[in-house]
Amino acid sequence: MVTTVVSGVFFFLIVGLVLYFATVYNSLISIRNEVDRSWSNIDVLLKQRFDELPKLVETCRGYMKYEQATLEKIVAARTSFLNAQSVGQKLDANRESAGALKTLFAVAEKYPDLKANQNFMQLQQRISQIESHIADRRELYNDAANTFNIRIAQLPDVFLASLLAYQPRTLFAASSEERAGVSVAM
Repeated sequence: MVTTVVSGVFFFLIVGLVLYFATVYNSLISIRNEVDRSWSNIDVLLKQRFDELPKLVETCRGYMKYEQATLEKIVAARTSFLNAQSVGQKLDANRESAGALKTLFAVAEKYPDLKANQNFMQLQQRISQIESHIADRRELYNDAANTFNIRIAQLPDVFLASLLAYQPRTLFAASSEERAGVSVAM
């Protein structure tokens, strides 16, 4: 009789632990997939932006004969993105591209004919729209990645996360250049 009670308690304890770990596992998988989906959404937008860059460079090339270094930075950033294998490498290429685009649009102010070019204006507007969408998706990605990072660091999830070799995800953050003050000369 006592052995039956002990066996029953042991059985329910084992079943409870299995159900608990299955619930934690499923929850971690769900959060991890949300982070991956959020990153994929950003990656698609980054690809769209990088696909627009050759058109922008070609449009600018004829007008900006003395600004080849700026155009070469954009081409180099696009090449870095296309060759990037990891999220970190894509983030670095994104930073390069964002800086090069800011420089290009600032330099374009010196070329009234370029600013009046319909193709340039459409490309500039398209890239600005994509940048806005990227900013929105970054916020969603950071939220999902932060939730994931918290969960894999909390007890008792940390034990299962370490068994699954889950690592914290990198959050999007403003670079030091983006945080620097903007000077407006008049």
